[in-house]
Amino acid sequence: MERGITLTVGVRGPAVRACRTCVRAHARVSRCVREGRAGSGRLRDEGRPAVTGARERRPGPPPCCEDGPPQPVNREARMERSGGGLVPLAYVGIGGRGPEDVVADDRGRILTGVEDGRVLRLSGVADPVRARVEVLAETGGRPLGLELLPDGDLLVCDARMGLLRVSTGDGTVRVLADSVAGEPLNCCSNAVALSDGTVCFTAASRRYPLEHWLADLVEHSGTGRLLRLAPGDDTPEVLLDGIQFANGLAVSGDESFLVVAETGSRRLVRHWLTGPDAGRGEPFVEDLPGAPDNMWRDPEDGLIWVALAGPRVPALDAVHRTGPAVRRAAARAAVHAPFRPGGFAGALAVDDEGRIVHELTRRDSGFRMTTSVCRTGDRLVMGSVWESGVAVYEAPGQRTEGS
Repeated sequence: MERGITLTVGVRGPAVRACRTCVRAHARVSRCVREGRAGSGRLRDEGRPAVTGARERRPGPPPCCEDGPPQPVNREARMERSGGGLVPLAYVGIGGRGPEDVVADDRGRILTGVEDGRVLRLSGVADPVRARVEVLAETGGRPLGLELLPDGDLLVCDARMGLLRVSTGDGTVRVLADSVAGEPLNCCSNAVALSDGTVCFTAASRRYPLEHWLADLVEHSGTGRLLRLAPGDDTPEVLLDGIQFANGLAVSGDESFLVVAETGSRRLVRHWLTGPDAGRGEPFVEDLPGAPDNMWRDPEDGLIWVALAGPRVPALDAVHRTGPAVRRAAARAAVHAPFRPGGFAGALAVDDEGRIVHELTRRDSGFRMTTSVCRTGDRLVMGSVWESGVAVYEAPGQRTEGS
């Protein structure tokens, strides 16, 4: 059986060995490599990048540390959450590979995009035999994150084409933004729409294209960004930069802040939109049990669902604490190593206070690399950039007949 690499996405093999070899070789060449000290001036004590405002370019601690250290994770809240394994109910093939993000509409239908550029709508996920897939549009690129708009249209983050608006009626595709300050918009990842028509979205990396996402996670490039596009504008504004692979995005119930999934650092970051802290970024939930990916806000209970694409990998954490030369060497090894996800599937739900309410994981899952999650009725639906269908699981607190 071919063995792959084991990194934040739960894969196994050569790249981790390459990472370890690079670390040992670098240590022999220079005794100056120490945890954290060998990184750039923007690294925090634990080797993570500073989450800075768009205009703040000086080295130093992130804004969340200016008035004291980040708040610790609420361990008591974690103890009170619901937990346990994911209970699988069904697998629904969709006729395309890589449904990276899934969102549910008000009729329980699931919308997703696949690697050949199609945007699909899936009806009847409760019964795989009767499930029906229809093509809504073709973007000409690689659709990733989706966001339903009040009029039924879709915001689509396309890794190659940029930020798009797609009509679910006639399939018309309109480009909203494909560059930032004259630089092509690379790896547009996830978006949310505010009530005033403003669109906020993430771009995972400025350094690597989507095909080399693994190299970005290994190198820890810290070039992800959070952007904002005002109504009528075609030039996005950078709200936060220095993010380690900016991924999923959600907005609080009162629209006072955004939550960004920082995949490379296994944490969620909060960016304040209003109030005395407007413009400030700070940790929201840290030390997650896996790598956070897409997020979806449940319109019924307000919980933010976060997909976990893979478990924590200590070897990768160790590489992140080394200097940039070691990380770049490890990234080159990761690019050329075979890739195969492990059997990890996971999701968690957090509230607007940063408390983890539900945490569901499975380490022997046949459905691998869960990059998105949403709820419809008493079921959770998960997407995966690796699979050719979506998985249906039992929602926490819900029991289906016969289970």
